[in-house]
Amino acid sequence: MDKFRKNLRQYMKDTRTTQAALAEAIGVSQSAVSAWLSGTKTPSVENLWALADHFATTMDELAGRTD
Repeated sequence: MDKFRKNLRQYMKDTRTTQAALAEAIGVSQSAVSAWLSGTKTPSVENLWALADHFATTMDELAGRTD
């Protein structure tokens, strides 16, 4: 999941999205986003879908599963 954390940070940086704004946009708490970024928790499949939709990417790209 290190690739996921790195990619999530990069998508947030590229779009200038704060933890609070992302949390509100996908319907989770800011502490959930913080936990994903720190690696203490991993998002559910539903939250991965929401993140991918929010950043207009795929779950594979977000998770770092590219060829």
